Amino acid sequence: MGRWRPPVKPGSPYITPQGAVSLKEEARYLWKTLRPEVVKALSEAAAEGDRSENAEYIYRKKQLGEIDRRLRYLGKRIDIMKIVDRPPADVSVIRFGAWITLQSTQEGPVSYRIVGVDETDAKQGFISIDSPVALALLGKSIGDTTEVELPECRVQLEVVSIRYLENSN
Repeated sequence: MGRWRPPVKPGSPYITPQGAVSLKEEARYLWKTLRPEVVKALSEAAAEGDRSENAEYIYRKKQLGEIDRRLRYLGKRIDIMKIVDRPPADVSVIRFGAWITLQSTQEGPVSYRIVGVDETDAKQGFISIDSPVALALLGKSIGDTTEVELPECRVQLEVVSIRYLENSN
């Protein structure tokens, strides 16, 4: 039996202007800086002789494959991304790009920003628009409550505040 897995559903194409710049900078860095360095190191390792026992050659070949895989992914994401650079018409409801403060039954007050799938960062409080929490909150207003099933428990969230940045640059 193989290790077949069903294809992963592609994430939402929405991204903030900062996220779009970050993805483009990463692609540029990988293509212009890192990849040429790895190719040079790979060719130097290949020149050393027997490749089957050359750890440096094997490592660099694997590293080059990972860089190329990431570049293919970034190229596809950059092609389909839709940059959301302004707040929605109705800023009283939760939509993409919103900074929200919630009252949680488990943790107390928590703050999140709803961003694209390529921008998620738990330390900054950036959650993906495709996450269970964001999906449960989309369309909610201040004072609304919702229940969300998290991996460890079921939690009730109340929307305390919603804000959008006028200038996203």
